[in-house]
Amino acid sequence: MQTPLKIAVDFDGTIVEHKYPEIGKEILFAFDTLKALQKQKHQLILWTYRSGKELDEAVEYCRQNGIEFYAINNSYPEEEFDEDFSSRKIEADLFIDDRNIGGLPSWGEIYQMINPHENPQLEDELKSLPRKRGLFFKKK
Repeated sequence: MQTPLKIAVDFDGTIVEHKYPEIGKEILFAFDTLKALQKQKHQLILWTYRSGKELDEAVEYCRQNGIEFYAINNSYPEEEFDEDFSSRKIEADLFIDDRNIGGLPSWGEIYQMINPHENPQLEDELKSLPRKRGLFFKKK
């Protein structure tokens, strides 16, 4: 078992299709994957543009689909945001977002990237990829 990660997950375009301010249709396997990650003891943070009523609706939608987040738009549950002293950047090991370079992979691919040990061939393939450095790749 790997060390649990803190994973920030976007909502619109990542868990559900873009329909903001409404809630879009679930993206295939999003909740199944998130539940599997929680079962592995990873801490999931909902990291979304939504606020107020729209945020409450997203949180409730996720709750109805079996996902309770460790924190919502914060690095940890007790964090209090003060724009005079804090940055909106949160502390997380991974960010799952449709605005990644290259877009959102399938949720199956996301799961495999987080758990490469479950697929030794993929683990070897991931080890052979160049390491990212900024927006550019640096070969080993």
